[in-house]
Parts: sequence; C-alpha cells; structure tokens
Amino acid sequence: MRWTIHIEGGPMRVNHAAVCIGDKVYSFGGYCSSEEYKDWEPIPVHVLNTETLRWAAVNYLKNDLVPFQRYGHTAVPYGDKVFMWGGRNNSVACETLSVFDTKTLEWTAPNVSGTVPYAKDGHSACVIKNKMFIFGGFEYLTDQYSQEVHCLDMDTLRWTFIDAPGDVPSHRDFHTAVSVGDRMYVFGGRGDLNSPHNSLEEVYCPQVFYLDTKELKWVVMKPTGTWPEGRRSHSAWVHNGYMYIFGGFNGNTKTHFNDLFRYSIEGNYWQEINVLGSVPCKRRRQASLLYEDKVYLFGGSSPCPHTNNRAIDFNDAERLIDNSDLHVLDYSPSLKTLSILCVLKHNLDQTTLPRDIVRDIQLMVLPNRISRPINQAG
Repeated sequence: MRWTIHIEGGPMRVNHAAVCIGDKVYSFGGYCSSEEYKDWEPIPVHVLNTETLRWAAVNYLKNDLVPFQRYGHTAVPYGDKVFMWGGRNNSVACETLSVFDTKTLEWTAPNVSGTVPYAKDGHSACVIKNKMFIFGGFEYLTDQYSQEVHCLDMDTLRWTFIDAPGDVPSHRDFHTAVSVGDRMYVFGGRGDLNSPHNSLEEVYCPQVFYLDTKELKWVVMKPTGTWPEGRRSHSAWVHNGYMYIFGGFNGNTKTHFNDLFRYSIEGNYWQEINVLGSVPCKRRRQASLLYEDKVYLFGGSSPCPHTNNRAIDFNDAERLIDNSDLHVLDYSPSLKTLSILCVLKHNLDQTTLPRDIVRDIQLMVLPNRISRPINQAG
C-alpha cells in the first residue's frame, strides 16, 4: 500500500459528493470559498478519468429539472445512474430526489412516494442491494441533529422510515457510513452535549455502530486496538474486509487529521496504518472513492499554511485553504508504478525511456487545468 500520485489543478471543491461508475469518478456540487457562491446556479459536475487522471467539466443537458447548487448532500451509484439527495445552499435545504444518467447526461427529478425525510445536510448514504439508506444529518425544519434512518427503494422510488431499536447512534451530522453485506457501518460525526439540539457544545463519537438491515436493529461494537479520535467530515471506504478512515476534524481540539486507520469487520479491532508516499495534507470535507485497488481522494479544506509539518496555532485553526488536488492510494502498486516513482524521486534521465512510459510519467505529474493550483505563483 502506498500513496503514489499527487496532482494539483482539479476541481476546487469542499463538501461535495462523489460516486464511481465504471472507471469514471463523478463529483457533484460543493463550494469554493474563493469564489462567489450563487445559490440557484445549476449544480456543477466534474468527471475524472481514472486511466489518464484528467478531470473535465460535464456539459450535461440543461432543463427545468437540473438541481441547484448545494453542499453537504449525498450521492450514490445505482447502475449507470446517480441518486443525489439532500444538501443545502446558503438559502434553503433540499428534500428533492435528483437522478443523473451518466449515459445520456440528463437530470431527472422523479416522483417519489412514502415517508420522505426532512430536508437536511451532513447525513450519510450507502447502497445495500436496491435500496439507499440514509442516516443522521442536520434537519433545518426542526433545527436539530437527526438519528433517523430512511430507506429509498431505487426501483419503486418509495421512501420508508426505518424504526430500528437497539444501540442507536446519537444524533449527529458529517459522519460516514459504508455498506458491508446487509450492514451499514457508521463512524464518527458531530453531535451536541444537549442532543438533539444545537447548543454549540459539540461532542465527537469515536464508536463504531452498524445497522442490520435484515433484522432492522442497531448494534454498537466494542473494538480492541488503537481507536481513531472522534471526528467529523472525514472519509471512509471498504477494502478487503476493512473499513478505512482518513482525515477529518475535531472542533473541540481544533485538530485536523491526515491519519489513516482501518477497522477489521471480522476481527473487530482498529489499527493505525502508516503509508509511504505523498501523504495528503491534513484536511476535512474531502471525497474519497475506491475503484479496483486504488482510492481516489480529492478536494476538501486544510488549515493554513498548506503543509503537514508546521504546528497550527489554536487561534489559526479555522483559517482554511480549499484544495484542488488529487491523491491516489494504491493497495497493489505495480512494478511499473514503483519504477516511475523511483525515476521521479531521483530525477533520473527520461530521454531513453519508451514513449509510453514517458507518457505515463507525465500523466502522474502534470497538473489538471480545472482550477489554479494553490502553490502556483505569478
């Protein structure tokens, strides 16, 4: 396992949502603090070609069903389509289901039935069979954190409220949820000491819960090993029986993270993993997608200055930079990839290398042109 690639110049996005369909990564919405945020603009969509590592804006068909710009929403893949729900802009939160077809590049807003969740952001979503399960978030109608579970049948488009007993996770937002078989595993997030109300007395839960979607009950785990510190706005994914956690932020300690932990689903233990390579800087609100044996991590915001090494003064912890970078975590780097990394590390002569190898080297280092790299001068 190794961090193999770090490329700047991609979409500069925070609190966006992303999915992987085929060999493409699609990113939806989010915001950039250096740009004027226009609430009612059509949502921006970008696509990453995982073979060439090039980003492009998606020029989708415009119609009255195109969703407005938002952040804190969720998106899940189902076949060739993306089901996007929730989120908010600076004016309103959204409860409308929007579906994006990656083949026709069209948006629809299909009619749904059942018990539709209240509009919220900071919730989680994952797919189990033909159903999208969402949990938690912050509800703007009730002005409080949520601990509710809702399920959307993506074939019938019917919403169902799930009344699941057991060890129910506390009210929270900006946690993560991943699916493993018939279970939805939840970690982290921000709650309140006076839950479910938002009294600005934040709490950060470090426990692991799962929802058994067959039995419809919650279970809290009691893992061994070294637990990650409670956090929000981190990333989570599943690979070979482990749930991985990267980055995030704890508002009580004003700490940003770029650590990597993994939780064994079968063994019920935590491990901190030290990975070689170009480790992403400390950040929160990024997106991370697994495709085959690689994780594509991009965007999010980081404390100033843009470095891993300098301690951040407590009073400066909320001075943030939005990232436009792409990092790749390769679980099984090939001999070619390792050789290229060696060429780059030692600045070896490339003039005698085959043209296809030189092309691969360029793709691994040349910036994208979607946004201006953070460290570019002039």
